[in-house]
Amino acid sequence: MTTVYEQRKAPPVAPVPRRSPAGPVLALLWAGAAASVALWWADTGSVVGAAGWLTGGGRLAGLLCGYACAVLVGLMARVPLLERRIGSDRVARWHAMAGRYTICLLVVHVVLTLLGYAAQDRASIVHETVTVVLDYPDMLKGTIGALILFAVGITSARAARRRLSYEFWYYVHLLTYLAVFLAFFHQLSLGNEFNGHAGATAAWYALYLGVAALVVWYRVLAPVRFNLRHRLRVESVHREAPGVYSVVVRGRRVDEMGAEAGQFFRWRFFGEGMGWTSTPYSLSAPPRRDLLRITVKALGDHSAAVALLRQGARVWAEGPYGALTADRRTAHKSLLIAAGVGITPLRALFETLPGEVTLLYRARTAEDLALGGELEAIAQWRGAKVLYALNGPQGQRPVLGAAALREAVPDLAGHDVYICGPHAFAQDLYGALRTAGVPDRRIHHESFEL
Repeated sequence: MTTVYEQRKAPPVAPVPRRSPAGPVLALLWAGAAASVALWWADTGSVVGAAGWLTGGGRLAGLLCGYACAVLVGLMARVPLLERRIGSDRVARWHAMAGRYTICLLVVHVVLTLLGYAAQDRASIVHETVTVVLDYPDMLKGTIGALILFAVGITSARAARRRLSYEFWYYVHLLTYLAVFLAFFHQLSLGNEFNGHAGATAAWYALYLGVAALVVWYRVLAPVRFNLRHRLRVESVHREAPGVYSVVVRGRRVDEMGAEAGQFFRWRFFGEGMGWTSTPYSLSAPPRRDLLRITVKALGDHSAAVALLRQGARVWAEGPYGALTADRRTAHKSLLIAAGVGITPLRALFETLPGEVTLLYRARTAEDLALGGELEAIAQWRGAKVLYALNGPQGQRPVLGAAALREAVPDLAGHDVYICGPHAFAQDLYGALRTAGVPDRRIHHESFEL
């Protein structure tokens, strides 16, 4: 396909990387956990006997679990500071880690508390469980919330994710909001740290209401405002390679969205049954005055339906997100390494990234090189290089090790390296680049595997 976009030469700009706020944000999150422990400590007197130790441990785990629930939801709120400055992939990893902490703390809370109560009442664990669930205030709500969280945790496990459709996983994941809402009342009703402590109760309300406000604003109100303003519709659909299609989207004042090459949006296309799911796709060309373009490989039901989109179909987008942009650049020379459909954000960067740029494109065969004609045209226009790593005649995979990379790109250690492709591919490349002498701060990668 010949690109519908007019190429613009990137001006020579000295690299001035923006400092990531990841460190301060992590410090703030851990400070909140420390404050939760301090709250438990201040309300805990002397501990006597096995029952006291068990219930005390259960209370502490429950308090930390409640805090982790708030963090879990806050990381789902798609706050621009996190999504654009820290990077959506890193925020997603934080969210996954917070989810594991939440489930583990929940298990510890339930088990220790029930064992402690059973020891205190000299009753069986089954009898104590029935009594707690049915007779304690707001405990039935808390139990339902806990079961929902367990279901979310199970469906988020790697083994389960391989067998579930993205759409099913997505909607089960949304039940996290309901689970946290139900558990919140249980925390206030039965948490000793809040009974008779107005300050602690007010702080807990502030934490949860603050997180709720972030979710309502950034996941509901801001997207509504964004889409009413820009009114996006499908302009055209083009085949780029086997199973790979580009979608050109037209809208109003697209140049005012603040999108940059290397970023992505979450898309809903109202047609062919695609409006029920929001899926992330990267921009495969720099944004223009009234046009955006994405390039999609058919890997699931949603992406496969992209080829069937019709001109004029309404589009709902949220974003822009992602930090795989020119802001990460620290050197005059850059190497872009793409695998498969990972070429999409790097194609946009290849056109716009200042300085000397080399693109290395990994694919199985020449037929699988999506956007190859555009890449060659950009390389000729800006005097850049495009290198290809294709399978051999018998299907042999090329080895992209440290020696091969150094041979292909002289002065590799002096380059910024942008990577986009499958997670395993990126991990292998990271190790090879570090072996080749590329500093960690110059290796930039975002993985959008969900």
